[in-house]
Amino acid sequence: MNMFPRLAALPVARLMLAATLLWPFSLSAEGPLDRLSGLLQGQGPAARDILHPDRAFQLELRPFSPGSLLLSWQIEPGYYLYKDKFQAESLTDGISTQGFSLPPGKLKADPLFGQVEVYYGRNEAVIPFATTAPDLKTATIEVGYQGCKEDSICYPPIKKTYTVSLAAAGGPAAPQPALLSEQDGITQRLKDKGLLLNLLAFFGFGLLLAFTPCVFPMIPILSGIIVGEKQRMTRPRAFSLSLSYVLAMALTYAGLGVIAGLFHFNLQAASQNIWALSLFSGLFVLLALSMFGFYELQLPASWQARLSGNRARGGALKGAAVMGVLSAVIVGPCVAPPLAGALLYISQTGDALLGGLALFALGLGFGLPLLLVGAASGEILPRAGAWMETVRRGFGVIMLGVAIWFLERVLPEAVSLMLWATLLVTTAVFMGALDRTDATAGRAARLGKGFGLVLMVYGGALIVAAASGGGTVLRPFAEPRLAAASKQSLPFNPVSGPAGLQAALAEARLAGKPVMLDFYADWCVTCVDMETHTFSDPAVRAALQDFILLKTDVTAHNAMDQALLQQLELFGPPAILFFNAEATEIKSHRLVGFIKPEPFIRHIQQALAL
Repeated sequence: MNMFPRLAALPVARLMLAATLLWPFSLSAEGPLDRLSGLLQGQGPAARDILHPDRAFQLELRPFSPGSLLLSWQIEPGYYLYKDKFQAESLTDGISTQGFSLPPGKLKADPLFGQVEVYYGRNEAVIPFATTAPDLKTATIEVGYQGCKEDSICYPPIKKTYTVSLAAAGGPAAPQPALLSEQDGITQRLKDKGLLLNLLAFFGFGLLLAFTPCVFPMIPILSGIIVGEKQRMTRPRAFSLSLSYVLAMALTYAGLGVIAGLFHFNLQAASQNIWALSLFSGLFVLLALSMFGFYELQLPASWQARLSGNRARGGALKGAAVMGVLSAVIVGPCVAPPLAGALLYISQTGDALLGGLALFALGLGFGLPLLLVGAASGEILPRAGAWMETVRRGFGVIMLGVAIWFLERVLPEAVSLMLWATLLVTTAVFMGALDRTDATAGRAARLGKGFGLVLMVYGGALIVAAASGGGTVLRPFAEPRLAAASKQSLPFNPVSGPAGLQAALAEARLAGKPVMLDFYADWCVTCVDMETHTFSDPAVRAALQDFILLKTDVTAHNAMDQALLQQLELFGPPAILFFNAEATEIKSHRLVGFIKPEPFIRHIQQALAL
């Protein structure tokens, strides 16, 4: 029996328990699992700690699509199954199971088998079959597997037989591989492809992310760094500042990504709380003050050199790098399938080197447009004089806007509107909106005053909207964003933690209905976009009418939220999961990131067809 090498690594108590299991195998007519079942029903705390294998490993085989069956399994926490121990064999003449593909597992240093892939939690695989007897209605399939309890015993190899309907499977068809979601497909490609191809692919993913709203806040940050440089700005100088910013951003992003993958650390929740956002918003306020000329009155000279970067060339490059680090922490690319795939790869394999390089390439692709913006700024910005001071003040106002934009994620909407109103009215005052216009004033002064008056009027409107609990800076008199999203959104049932989800799935299974689970957080901008733009669409509502709709709010990111995210191998919202009528997740149809109504409806229809 192949269990004895494993026993050498066990504590004495567990070794005695394993010996109790193994001793009667050659002396009794009972099988190993019967003996194990008898032990678990006996006395003693050690026995009560070990689940019967049928409870520890719950497997189901059912028809899936023409010519294929779906094998799904649910593993209790603290237990795992070996990937290479799975087998599927037909016991019915005229039916043969083809080679089937298993989804990627998680690498584990196992005392018995060495470095192996194992499965935790819920997963599934497609088993194709072929037949030479088209009149057969059913087939008997034998499935073999083996698993262990973490740091305890290993169960003997297990074989179970299932009788499935071939009519429900739609008859024979060509073999097909296991379906993978987009992020799981990216994870698999990281395992299968070479280093160069992976890095090129992730650079391309980053370039695509650069054309999403995620990159927009970084443009005024980088431009402000360049404008704040008091030396004569040339294209090479601007490019070097931009390169320092982008490299620091990409390196930080890669390092934090590796930490997130290895330790399942939620970067979003850590960087989107009010303390972190207040700290970094305060830093942008300081940078804005330096552009208004007040910097030397507020901070020591050594801090001036570090933040404004105007003492020496090396200091400026370091200042740009510091801002790149802060931008990676606070702004960062949106959660998207490439990011989720890379983090999942790191968590499953522990390969921090390849995962980190892939994320670094993603960050470089994300920062490429910023390099172009920086290089162009070196040519188009004025060199010196009054114009340059005006531009610097303008970017100071933009930096203050970025600070408010960060705080909008955690502040009440009325407070955010008051901050925007304060910024607009104060800017209008400095533009001379309340000053008397001299008859000899030039066109530029009159134009500036006109814009100032517009800003003052709009700022006043924001004050009125804030007093009435209004909406956003662009739609001040609209219904508050979260309230509107809640009113227009789907009728979700709230669930919390692994136990809450399992209870809700059990009820759905009894009702025979599929389930959609949405992961949401107030600080997740994309989540609110899904609520207001996708879930509120009437066609989406109609497509989901047969679903039980569940939502888990991970805004607090407490212990239950973290446990559920880790169990489902998610790194944070936004994420949408689908479960069939048997409460088995359709992993191939996981969604990460924002999706518009039309493709979302097609996605729902595909999930219903499985």
